[in-house]
Amino acid sequence: MSTQPISLHQALASFDTLWSPRVVTRVNDYDVRVAKVEGEHIWHAHDDTDEFFLVLDGELRLSLREPGGERTVLLPRGSVFTVPAGTEHRPYAPSGAAILMFEPTGTPTVGDRHDEIPAHVDATTGHALDLEGRDGGA
Repeated sequence: MSTQPISLHQALASFDTLWSPRVVTRVNDYDVRVAKVEGEHIWHAHDDTDEFFLVLDGELRLSLREPGGERTVLLPRGSVFTVPAGTEHRPYAPSGAAILMFEPTGTPTVGDRHDEIPAHVDATTGHALDLEGRDGGA
């Protein structure tokens, strides 16, 4: 990890791939990841950890399957929300968004339980951030 400040604007400008987070830093045993998102992710759940979302730009929606039924949480720019461990959820951004997430290092983006993974969703534990040159999505 860098010992210098990291510009989130520069981090987001360094890649184009949607639903493919980059690890910008670590805090103890947690990754701080940024991602560009548009359209739908998949229904999934993280059995043993919460998932924190901060919307940096745009608007993110989180559909949640809870004991009382299904609901959608709307997150405009600057909003935060934590999905509790074990809660099935599906992020989506009809018009696109840039988000920041806190997750334990090694947490897969598709959770422990998930629907079939479509080609546009990157099943990863986060990619290293490349600020030296645009990585285009690798």
